[in-house]
Amino acid sequence: MVRFAQLNDSSAIKTDFRRIAPTMYKAAIFDMDGLLIDSERPIRDAWLEVARHNNIALTESDYLRVVGRNETDGKAILEKLFAGDFSFEDARKCVADLLSENHAVSGYAVKPGAPALLAWLNAREVPCCVASSTHGAEVRRRLDRSALIASFSAVCSGDEVKQGKPSPELFLLASQRLGVRPEECLVFEDSEHGAIGALAAGMSAVIVPDLKTPGADISAKCIAVLQSLEQALPRCDAWFAAGRIMPRGLRTE
Repeated sequence: MVRFAQLNDSSAIKTDFRRIAPTMYKAAIFDMDGLLIDSERPIRDAWLEVARHNNIALTESDYLRVVGRNETDGKAILEKLFAGDFSFEDARKCVADLLSENHAVSGYAVKPGAPALLAWLNAREVPCCVASSTHGAEVRRRLDRSALIASFSAVCSGDEVKQGKPSPELFLLASQRLGVRPEECLVFEDSEHGAIGALAAGMSAVIVPDLKTPGADISAKCIAVLQSLEQALPRCDAWFAAGRIMPRGLRTE
């Protein structure tokens, strides 16, 4: 097991990744927003609408800087833009109200291919974990409303680690909770920051881009770049070893 102390230093992120690819993977780790559920676009649109309404110069490019990052890092970026009379906290409340109005009851739409992929993994007892930059309570709420939460053996969230993506810390926590070595985990991500963190943890990664296309350098280090999770299912027989692995150190509360 790779220890957290070995990779907590952000300098590890700059390492030249050498992908370790065993014959088959034993666990799957998933990002949530923009990968499993179609939440990135509504959240982005809400921030842009609130900014326009309050004469704040927030562009799509500005917002893309926070995609894939944890709440603390995203806040630090946006606070610089919402620095006048209409503060970041004012904006966040307006965004929360807008999203609650539109998505409080039904939640966010599930991305194509996610239910079938999770069903395939669950049927073969391949343990699955969510590793999301979003706060834990909100991760569970969104997964529950999307009827996906039962598919996961563990949930790891951005508020549980000191350094968010692209640090490897969140992915190492997921590996620990699943009881599977990092190099035996296959990570599904929609963001470049997430893929960088997964690779830095010694894992392999699949990118399914959502709001932002990953750079050629990171794409080349992933085992696949797909247009949809629907394209992952035909590859699963080659990627995963079926068989029960009992998670150790599991905490989902």
